[in-house]
Amino acid sequence: MNLDPFPKPFSCKEKPSIKYPCSWVYKVIGTDEKALRKAIATVIGKKDLLITKSNTNSGGKYTSLNLEVVVNDDETRLKYYQLLKSHAAVKVVM
Repeated sequence: MNLDPFPKPFSCKEKPSIKYPCSWVYKVIGTDEKALRKAIATVIGKKDLLITKSNTNSGGKYTSLNLEVVVNDDETRLKYYQLLKSHAAVKVVM
């Protein structure tokens, strides 16, 4: 048996296997918590969601929120990501 001591990392080209509908969590990072919450409300709308404060960096410049929302399909999951990412109040979405 020959085990590779340096296994290949997960390729970003591989599509994840996700069973829908499912709860999905986005980490949304920006400089103003209030503006981030408004951006989330604008993008997601009146759907059931949970927003929790995640972290503020040591310098106090950036804050992150966890957004948990149910997505029904791959298209919706990716659409939310793109809309959040392109919002002026949002610096990073993970």
